[in-house]
Amino acid sequence: MLSERQAEYMDKIDELRRERRAVILAHNYQRPEIQELADFTGDSLGLAQRATETDAETIVFCGVYFMAETAHILNPEKLVLTPDAQAGCPLADMVTADGLLALKKKHPGVPVVCYVNSSASVKAVSDICCTSSNAVSIVNSLAEDEVIFVPDGNLGRYVAGQTGKKVLSWPGYCPTHRRITSERIREIKKEVPGALFMAHPECDDDVLALADHICSTSGMYKFAQETDAVDLIVGSEVGMLHRLQLDSPQKNFIMPGPDIICPNMKLTTLKKVYLSLLNEETRVVLPEDVRARAENATARMVKVIA
Repeated sequence: MLSERQAEYMDKIDELRRERRAVILAHNYQRPEIQELADFTGDSLGLAQRATETDAETIVFCGVYFMAETAHILNPEKLVLTPDAQAGCPLADMVTADGLLALKKKHPGVPVVCYVNSSASVKAVSDICCTSSNAVSIVNSLAEDEVIFVPDGNLGRYVAGQTGKKVLSWPGYCPTHRRITSERIREIKKEVPGALFMAHPECDDDVLALADHICSTSGMYKFAQETDAVDLIVGSEVGMLHRLQLDSPQKNFIMPGPDIICPNMKLTTLKKVYLSLLNEETRVVLPEDVRARAENATARMVKVIA
């Protein structure tokens, strides 16, 4: 239930959205009221791609900074705004372009597969991007038997197990998914017999070993709707519950702890979205050479999965 103040911001945002010819995008981990406000919700790449299909002149990306960068990479002619420029991603920050270039020097000729949860500068020195849902397909599409995978080590090891290729994984991780423990999953499965565990591949290896279904955030919505199971353990960020409960109200969704929260994803508020549109801040702009090279890596991925 929205407060009176929140409802006022909703009205003001709607007015500005029309004036600015804006589209508002919200990641699946955003606050419920931000998801309700958005024109589209989803994962980072899917949202950036949706923006290319609209006639909007302005994109307001409610997520973390690398996501707004991706929107700019794919929509260079549009004004891209992020309501909170301080909303970063610890996983994305664990790899830098310089660090990746140094690793590439040690492994000449080995292609770099870059998870979209990374900065534009890292994408720009990678060969091809991937998402959590298509990472296996992307790695399998490469002729080489060895790849460098950045920045998520858990996703890299999962891909190695699914493809049989040698994957040199960068030792990055998502602090939020790391808070999901195998001990807690076992406890829930004892407490709720028959509960199925759907896990994001950013979870640790021992957690993934207990999963009934490993998938991206979008995959979780689909699995929840299609499975006959009533009790589902959600192996991802708490923001997932909003849409899961809307889409599948007859299901019981169980979070594996009270702290499976990404604080950066919760920085965006209705007031910040309003001020972002009002003042057209903070603008996301990349050097054109970085943007173009990052777009090449992204476009190569899209060509594979098309």
